[in-house]
Amino acid sequence: MAQRYVMAIDQGTTSTRCIVFDSNARLVSVAQREHRQHYPRPGWVEQDAVEIWRNVDRIMPQAMRDAGIGADQVVALGITNQRETCVVWDRHTGVPVGRAIVWEDIRTESIVGELAARPGADEVAARCGLPLATYFSAPSLRWMLDNTPGLRDRAERGDVLFGTMDTWLIWNLTGGVNGGLHVTDVTNASRTMLMNITTQQWDAELLSFFDIPHRMLPQIRPTTEIHGRTTRVVPGIEIAAALGDQHAALFGQTCFAEGETKCTYGTGSFLLMNTGTKLIRSEHGLLTTIGYQIGGEPVTYALEGSIAVTGSLVQWFRDNLGLIHSAPEIETLARTVKDNGGCYIVPAFSGLFAPHWHSEARGIIVGLTSYITKGHLARAVLEATAWQTREVVDAMNADLGTQTRVLRVDGGMTADHLLMQCIADVLDVPVMRPMIAETVSLGAAYAAGLAVGYWPDLAGLRRNWHLAARWTPQMDPDTREDEYSNWKRAVELTFGWAKPRNTPVPVGRTPR
Repeated sequence: MAQRYVMAIDQGTTSTRCIVFDSNARLVSVAQREHRQHYPRPGWVEQDAVEIWRNVDRIMPQAMRDAGIGADQVVALGITNQRETCVVWDRHTGVPVGRAIVWEDIRTESIVGELAARPGADEVAARCGLPLATYFSAPSLRWMLDNTPGLRDRAERGDVLFGTMDTWLIWNLTGGVNGGLHVTDVTNASRTMLMNITTQQWDAELLSFFDIPHRMLPQIRPTTEIHGRTTRVVPGIEIAAALGDQHAALFGQTCFAEGETKCTYGTGSFLLMNTGTKLIRSEHGLLTTIGYQIGGEPVTYALEGSIAVTGSLVQWFRDNLGLIHSAPEIETLARTVKDNGGCYIVPAFSGLFAPHWHSEARGIIVGLTSYITKGHLARAVLEATAWQTREVVDAMNADLGTQTRVLRVDGGMTADHLLMQCIADVLDVPVMRPMIAETVSLGAAYAAGLAVGYWPDLAGLRRNWHLAARWTPQMDPDTREDEYSNWKRAVELTFGWAKPRNTPVPVGRTPR
């Protein structure tokens, strides 16, 4: 009998990948294509959903060719995706009504401000677990409905469909205009601000508050479930899992026990802690989200700290400033100096996410003197990611009344050894990276394989986790706290930059 495999589509912020895994969770083949980012105005970030779909159309067959396998050898497909990015398309033609609005986009600042002043605004976080912020899908969808002529009427008639990228890809893979399935999973739905975090259903009060027609929303399903079968690109493969990228990383890192924590370092960085079946409402600026849902079992919850700008700060340093030619060079440049020289960079390009939630904040560089070189700036870029991680970990520890003992890490930035050492130093806990770096894709594969019995249980998945690298704290405690104090002073300088300031404060937080 021919060997069998699981396939994962990882639809990320900057590229889409298709990866084939074997039963030992070894990467057999990978195909990847980048897609273009569009910046039509300051603070606007858009993508072409059709371009992303065409990339999937190319990379699925390519990954299978490279693996030397046919569709009959793929037991299941798992899909993971950038989460809050949303697209609206015509159900009869399959054509998007405009470009997708990306999670980094901040055009909805005024909408968020107006909504925050309305009666019922205090109830939003209680119902969906999320603060009112530009980051999530509902304000972006509301903006589309308000600013695209005729769209609201079409939505109320049921002629257009809304979805995050998982929904868009599943609809296209299962037939598109010819019977495509309009579904999403609980993890992606939990990022829209429209799903009730307790019932895992679209919430009538939230739909009314945001003025979103119910008819355009997909059906919410568990994370691991056979959603349907592909009829296009590579027909006949069961789509057996869908989950947001950070939830996939939690799954791929096998953080199945309460308290286990991972951080994925990519364009932004996302720290999730498994809280089991406990729905914990943060009092320190974190998000309550769904970790995953296995079939008909109760959902597993998580606390999340979302950091908007980490890897994209390195890209900015490379592309906008031209101080390095490739991302890996930043480590080499940062190692030319022994410290940051008193310079700090707070990359509030899209405002500040967890634990601050200041959408009006803007990025700053402070502590510049004639002593500062590009090496110090490079070090400040890396340290910005480390200190932002520290802020989120401190918030998690405060919410749970415990101390994080170890941080599991993944994502492209973990190749930077200096950065990983910085993170261990500022957290004062060990940082561990698994052998398989592609934990987002692996998590999607694990979830899909679990749904069809390719892997029997969670314990079997845990046995596939192997340590590749470990960093332990080396920083002097007094230095750590002095540097953290400086960082926090720098962060406060970013507040209130964009006017008018009308920023909501998350539930449980008081304004500074």
